[in-house]
Amino acid sequence: MNQQKAKVHTIIDSFNAAIEGFLYVIKTQRNMRIHFLLAVLVLLLGIYLNFTRMELIALSLICGMVLISEMFNTAMEIMLNYVEASHARWVRRVKDISAGAVLIASICAVIIGYLLFFKNNVLYQLFNYQLLKVSQSDWHISFIILIVVISLVIMGKTIFRKGTPLRGGMPSGHSAVAFSVWMLVALISHNTLLIFIVFILALLVAQSRIARHYHTAVEVIAGSAIGILATVVIYRLLAG
Repeated sequence: MNQQKAKVHTIIDSFNAAIEGFLYVIKTQRNMRIHFLLAVLVLLLGIYLNFTRMELIALSLICGMVLISEMFNTAMEIMLNYVEASHARWVRRVKDISAGAVLIASICAVIIGYLLFFKNNVLYQLFNYQLLKVSQSDWHISFIILIVVISLVIMGKTIFRKGTPLRGGMPSGHSAVAFSVWMLVALISHNTLLIFIVFILALLVAQSRIARHYHTAVEVIAGSAIGILATVVIYRLLAG
């Protein structure tokens, strides 16, 4: 039993380390913040325009490639800052090469984005036909809402710099997602019993975060409020 718990903690610690590495680059690198924001907006726009599965895969891959290249570039710069001054000329070369990799990834992203978004008069689709299609698709709206909620949680943890990505910190990500799902069910479903059951489950998730001392009551309330408000606002905007 103890061995099983140790394995679970090891997995959680590994995820925390990976997410903390990602958040470190977000916190310290302005370019990474710009790339991350653009990636989220582009993916949301792709869903909004009802891209095909393959188009969304291509969009996700190119966004991931840009973010990964920026992270490798940052890691390279941190490592090279500890190299002796006698190697300054080669350090400069390596930094230029890693920056060039980010540039190539960004150029590829622009080209692919252009080909995907401007293939069929995207502006007309954005404000007319696609708006109708998205407003009729609860799946699309739900996916957009969850992406936005998770992005808001990441931004909050980046700003307050407290706790670990999967435990603690402002706001509570588990509470935000749980209450976002509850609000989605309340907006989409007409089944009162289902809405009540999901609400109880969301409360249990929030309560568990406090009971295990991962979050304070304020952090849980903040997360819950973000999940509810973001869900209501975005759903009303898209579904009308």
